[in-house]
Amino acid sequence: KGGHYLEKELSSAEVQLVKKNGVQINVRAVSSMIPPTEGASDIGTAITFKMVSKKGNPQCQENRNGHNSYASGELPKTKNATAGILDASFDSLFVMTEQCTIEMVNKTSCDMFGWTEEEFIGQNIRMIMTSEVATNHDDYVSRYLETGIKKMMGTQREVVAQRKDGSTFPCVLGLSKCKESGLICGFIRDLTSEKKSQAVILEKERELFNKETQLIKKHTEAKTILNDLVKNQSVVMGILDASFHSLFVIDDHCIIHMVNKKSCEDFGWTKEEFLGRNISMIMTPDVAANHDQFMKNYLSTGIKKMIGTQRQVTARRKDGSTFPCTLGLSETPNGEFYCGFIRDLTQQKKSESEMLEKNKELIRNESLVRGILDASSHALFVIDERCTIKMVNDRSCEVFGWTKEEFLGNNINMIMPAHIAMHHDQYMKNFLKTGIKKMIGTQREVTACRKDGTTFPCVLGLSETPQSGMICGFIRDLTKDKAAQAAMMTKNRELQMHQNLIMSILDASFHALFVINEQCIIQMVNAKSVDVFGWTKEEFIGQNIKMIMPPAIADSHDGYVKHYLDTGIKKMIGTLREVTAYRKDGSTFPCRLGLAETKESGLICGFIHDLTEEKAAEAEILAKKRLAEKIIDAAFDSLFVISERGIIEMVNRASTTVFGWSQEEFIGQNISMIMPTVHAENHDDYLKRYLKTGFKKMMGKEREVEARRKDGSTFSCILGMSEVDNGGT
Repeated sequence: KGGHYLEKELSSAEVQLVKKNGVQINVRAVSSMIPPTEGASDIGTAITFKMVSKKGNPQCQENRNGHNSYASGELPKTKNATAGILDASFDSLFVMTEQCTIEMVNKTSCDMFGWTEEEFIGQNIRMIMTSEVATNHDDYVSRYLETGIKKMMGTQREVVAQRKDGSTFPCVLGLSKCKESGLICGFIRDLTSEKKSQAVILEKERELFNKETQLIKKHTEAKTILNDLVKNQSVVMGILDASFHSLFVIDDHCIIHMVNKKSCEDFGWTKEEFLGRNISMIMTPDVAANHDQFMKNYLSTGIKKMIGTQRQVTARRKDGSTFPCTLGLSETPNGEFYCGFIRDLTQQKKSESEMLEKNKELIRNESLVRGILDASSHALFVIDERCTIKMVNDRSCEVFGWTKEEFLGNNINMIMPAHIAMHHDQYMKNFLKTGIKKMIGTQREVTACRKDGTTFPCVLGLSETPQSGMICGFIRDLTKDKAAQAAMMTKNRELQMHQNLIMSILDASFHALFVINEQCIIQMVNAKSVDVFGWTKEEFIGQNIKMIMPPAIADSHDGYVKHYLDTGIKKMIGTLREVTAYRKDGSTFPCRLGLAETKESGLICGFIHDLTEEKAAEAEILAKKRLAEKIIDAAFDSLFVISERGIIEMVNRASTTVFGWSQEEFIGQNISMIMPTVHAENHDDYLKRYLKTGFKKMMGKEREVEARRKDGSTFSCILGMSEVDNGGT
């Protein structure tokens, strides 16, 4: 406000950009309105790129070269779509750091300056400046960073840029800075064609002005000569000879009595050759044949057809050539003589022809301009100093609902809400009186009113045409933009809620989570990782994952990853493996590591489950099992443990002594091996029936039965059975 344009964010999206070294960075692309330069009427759009913070993003992942592919609060966008939008821009784009190092350029920059993208990236922006500007540029930037005073930032300025071949060209430079990332975005528009067009138009206007001045001057001179003739007849002949026009004096028989010097120059005869001859000598044959009769008719009737008038005719020279001229006739008071002045129109006709061609060209250009304006997607109004509408385009009629006829001649306040319209004429008077431009040369978001009384938000850009004093205004309807912004904000809120939910889920996990890139640099951890290992999230992020490995493993880990990237052979990815991990305090612990790779981003995700308690429990169970086995082996009675299918799972030492088979021969065999044949054949059916009905005939009881040894002998024994719920055994 107050002489500067109002930057207005139109839309934004999270996108990926690529540096010279192939590194992908994630930014927020924000499109903003760019005001027209003074004297121009076109409106541009700037795309500002803001680095996005990584903090708090559960899916903060990095590309294959170790840089963020997206950051906190945002989901990754399609890189190709973003690149297509930037390369389609008609203006040159540069994104640079506060140290003036070029981070990104678009295709138009390469076309405009002659360097390739690879030659641009990593270089200082002064490479595109003339030497006198480049020498002091870093000092300008340092002063801005120290003081914060913006001289160029957020404005547009006409400057001179330098191409790779050393040639320079005029351009408009617009700068803006991203608060979050500190990156500076510059748009450059080449003014070469515009300057040439302005110079041609200015030259044509100057030529027309000079010719008009000459004509006025000649007319003034002629009037002065005639006045002098009346005042001083003694110098008539001298004056007539000095005249720029031919003079003839004839009698009523059309005989020439006097000519001036200019007549001899224009027609080629001498004064002596003129005097005494009929005036028809200077006429074309078709006119000369009838001229004497014209004179006789006048003398007999007194009707003046030519006398006292001026008429364009064709005259003939001595050499037979003809030329256009203006003939003016008058009669002397005594009626004896007739005076005729002849002005050669050859040069004037030539000038008129040239002017006609120029006018035709102007008409064609005006028609072209009107066609372009009518094809514009924005409403256009041209008003005079009294706020009267002089021109509108087709888009204005579509947007507001009035026809061109209804617009033209009316006050521009017809498209304003009532509370603005009532003060608008006074705003114009203040501007005309003081010359202070509050709106002209800027862009501002305002509210406009349609014919049906409805209002809508829009961006108004105003510029003044210096020659005509007219004011041109472009109006862009923001209705769809506002709806799109609202939809985008809603979507962003939903995305943020989704991301917060994902992060909450990951932080609630019972397992430590690590996300690393292909250079093994940690991109994200969850709360459990902090609890398990002892480092904070800030200490984890940006470090190599080998920080959580014992030294013996850590020294070789990067080599393992490189081998995988070179060969594509997955040894750990997609599997679970027990490994040893290393805490911040130097202690180690057993854990189960599971790795997975995300194809889109190339990031690797690892879950780590602390096995310390499980290992302790397993050790305790193993110790108890060994104790139980010793107790069972010490028993005097034979012991068999079988599954639901009758398969022997365990025997004690007494069983091997009594039956003669070893433990290895028992394990895995059907229990029917120790039964006489008559019982062995039916034992599996007994077991199935029990499992199906649950009816216990033997379970929980003791019974005397016959048993069979390895050598085939049998013996009587007491069998006692009980059921143990241990996973089916």
